[in-house]
Order: sequence, then C-alpha cells, then structure tokens
Amino acid sequence: MSRYLHLATRLKEHIQMGYFAPGDKLPSVRQLANEHGVSISTVQEAYRVLEQEGLVTAKAKSGYFVAQAKERIARPRESKPPQRPMDVSLWEDVLAMLMGHGIEAVCEFQHAMPDMSSSTLKPLLKNIYELNRHRPQDGMSYGHVQGELGLREQLARLTATTGCQLDAEDFVVTSGCQEALSVCLRAVAQSGDVIAVESPGFYGAMQAIKAANLKALEIPTDSRDGMSIEALRLAMDQWPVKAILVTPTVNNPQGYVMPLAKKQALYQLAREYDIAIIEDDIYGDIAFEYPRPKTIKSFDEDGRVLLCSSFSKTLAPGFRVGWIAPGRYRDKVTHIKYVSSSMCPTLPQLAIGNFIRQGGYDRHLRAMRQSYRKARDVMLKGIEAHFPAHTRVSFPEGGFILWVELPEGYDAARLAELAKQRGIVLAPGQMFSATGKYRNCLRFNYIDRDLATRERSVAILGEILMTMAPAGIVMA
Repeated sequence: MSRYLHLATRLKEHIQMGYFAPGDKLPSVRQLANEHGVSISTVQEAYRVLEQEGLVTAKAKSGYFVAQAKERIARPRESKPPQRPMDVSLWEDVLAMLMGHGIEAVCEFQHAMPDMSSSTLKPLLKNIYELNRHRPQDGMSYGHVQGELGLREQLARLTATTGCQLDAEDFVVTSGCQEALSVCLRAVAQSGDVIAVESPGFYGAMQAIKAANLKALEIPTDSRDGMSIEALRLAMDQWPVKAILVTPTVNNPQGYVMPLAKKQALYQLAREYDIAIIEDDIYGDIAFEYPRPKTIKSFDEDGRVLLCSSFSKTLAPGFRVGWIAPGRYRDKVTHIKYVSSSMCPTLPQLAIGNFIRQGGYDRHLRAMRQSYRKARDVMLKGIEAHFPAHTRVSFPEGGFILWVELPEGYDAARLAELAKQRGIVLAPGQMFSATGKYRNCLRFNYIDRDLATRERSVAILGEILMTMAPAGIVMA
C-alpha cells in the first residue's frame, strides 16, 4: 500500500472511531507530515482521498475538517401525544413480541440486541473462564447487597467520563436496567402518581410504570433534541407530576442526543418543581460522539437525579448487570432492590469489573461505535431506496436502533404480520406509547444478522409496503 493510502486509512479509522467528531478540525498538513515522517504532498494526497469519500471537507485558509454526516431522509415530526395522564396499556403486544424472540427468523429487527460476535469480547469470556476455574467459590456465594465493590469502583471511573463525581458507595447494582428503572419508580412515586415520559418512549419503561400502578404523562418529543421543555413545563403546571423519566443520550427509540444546554434546563426545571429525574443512560457509552456526552446527572447538586444504566446494550443482555446511582434515594433504592431480588449474581459482576479495569471495555466500545455507525448509514440508504415516498427516519447519534415513520395511513402492525410470514420480525410503533399511538411507525435494530441479510430484508419490506394501500389494506 502506498504511503498516502496508508495515511488516509489511518485517518479514516480515527474518524470512524470517533476520535474526530463531525465538524472537528483535522491536523494540519505540516503537522501530519512531521508526525508520520512523510512529505507534504503525501499528506495532501491522503486528504484528497478522504475528500472523495465524503469524509473530509477543505476550507480555504482554514484547513481540513471532518464532514458533517448527511441526512438524506426527512426526520420524524415532533410527536403530539394526549396532554393528560394515562394508564399504560398494550402489555399483550409487548409480551407477544418478547415471547417471539428466538423463533426461527430470517431477520429480527424488533429487539434491541447488541453485536455479541465481536472478537473484542474474548477477553471478557476469558475472565469468566478464569474466575470459574480458579475462584469458583466467589461466583457461588452471596455478594454485597449494593453489588461487588470491584465493579462499583469501575462504575465510578466510567461515570467520571460523563461529568459525574461519584464513588463506589454511590452505586447499587441491579439485574439489568429494566430492574433499575422499576426500582427507581417505586423509590420516588406511590400508586396513582404521575410520571412524565418522552413520547415515543421505551416500552419497558412504560410497562414498569404500569406495574407500579402509576400514570404516564407523554410529553411531545422532537427526534433532533428530545423532550420539549416548554411542553413539560405546561404539563407540570397542569398536572401533579411526581418524576420525569427520560433517555436523553442516544434515546430509545429515536437515537437522538439531547443538547447539553437542554439537559441542564431539564435539571433546573426539576429543581424548580422539586421533583426527581430518572435518567436512563443505557446507550450513552455507545454514542458516536467522542468524548461521550455528559449526563443530566453531571449537573445534579442535590441528589434528585437517579442515573440508571446497564451492560446489556454495550456487552450482552444475558449478563443481567445493571446499576443505579440513586443520589438522595440511595437507602430507599437499596431496600427496594433487596426485598425484590436480594443480591445480583456475583460472577458476571466480577468478570465485567476486571474487563473494565484491564481496558477491554474501552477497546470494545471503540470497535462497536465504528461498526454501528457504518450499519446505521447502510440501513438509512436501504430505507430510502425501498420504502414509500415521504417515509421519515430518525438519524441516530449512537447505538443500533432507529425510528421509522411511514406515511399516514400505513398500518405498521399489519406490516409486521405480513413481514413475519416472510421470516422478518418487527417492532410496531404502538408499543412505544402508553395508549397505542404511532401505528404508522416502527423501531428497527440495524445490526441484526449479516449485512447482506439486512439489505435483502429491507428490500422485502419495501415490496410488502408496495402492496399495501393506506390503512393497511392489502391490494390484490
């Protein structure tokens, strides 16, 4: 490989791994020439290659910059949910989807499952093997009610990158993020209370609200920057909101990252009304932005933010290792966690703690960010090529899921039924609302199966949609 191509490849890898974000200025020609021991013309030729690939733009008298990612399809419109507290329904729809996981399928777009085939997970699997071999008793005995100390120490280090200053005693380990959300809701609210949520929002959070006998107040949400602060304030003036539940960093299902100033404004609003914020940060570590975005918790001065996350989306869901940094609610959260499920299994905690400490987690995240960003771009092109005109799609800023809004009149539930007959499983949009809105929407996992299978499956969905008239009527 020639020197300029070698240099271009190195720069491309750094851009795709997130070392340079869209819009960032790249090193000067002279700086790169000195660092790599090559001529100025070699660097210029490398930059020319990256320009042709659309990764880099040149600005006269300013240098080279990372190109802004292009959005070729319109984003979904801001949601308009009912402006009153509602009982959560649609458990049967969610259960049917959960029970369907693992069936023989060509492509499973419905679940939010990370890539577990990467070689960067091998050190973690080796950790588990070594612990089983040399310290089997450690994995079989009772652990600490708050979780293994070694893991909690590493959680403190990880959350420092989100702008938080926490120590090991500030964490409670849970069985995944689903339990974390459920525990937090029960810690901050009582039966009948109102919880403000994004709309659309994660169906698991909606069902946790239902299980705690709470009511959901859906707040209008924009696919670019998240929950409307203005609409939230109006809702809080009208209804006795007890807490706000949000996923502001790589949102599920739309994939946006709420701007930092808006996160701070949300926290200040919660202070003004003296209510809690439950912050779901489960996808935050796989944001494409580098360094990763700060959390709302980073602004927390009085312990009202309960930060929740898990390794289910960054490593693998089967480990069932989640956590809460519950602030002022720590004692209550610890008690609820204890009476509901006692301690969490110790072996995966020990292994993940070692994996983080040894640097394996950071290496894995870098690889996943690069892989997921590529998969997102391929999926967006496929939807643009095969779905009906006027389809709208979110533009995820991390993770591996996106939100599709079909033109009015298309029934996503009917599409899911027809697609299942072809071996393609979907998550219709009505599950992401307390009351079954978004019937023309879908959430997609864009990393399931290999690239060729995903592309073929998107083309099949396009063919099915071509046979569907508005309102889901199949044309002869």
